[in-house]
Amino acid sequence: MPEKKMTEQVDQRLDITALLCPMTFVRTRLLLDGMRPGEVAEIILRDGEPLKNVPEAVRNLGHSVLDVAETDRKGVFRMLVRSAGSA
Repeated sequence: MPEKKMTEQVDQRLDITALLCPMTFVRTRLLLDGMRPGEVAEIILRDGEPLKNVPEAVRNLGHSVLDVAETDRKGVFRMLVRSAGSA
């Protein structure tokens, strides 16, 4: 579950809907590693393994998952993440 549901200004965007695990995490990690502390990323991901694994991995790296919500595309979700800085 998200830590906090809110509307945030998005600093970075990443669409990983065309990728398979583990590349979904690899691309997310590269994005987060390049972000400044406090920046917010919008990550678009598919249901299933990406939706289960990516938010958990983001939290394990010390970042905050602000919100996860299904988009108007069936099985596609929007996740907002606040960077804690370089992991």
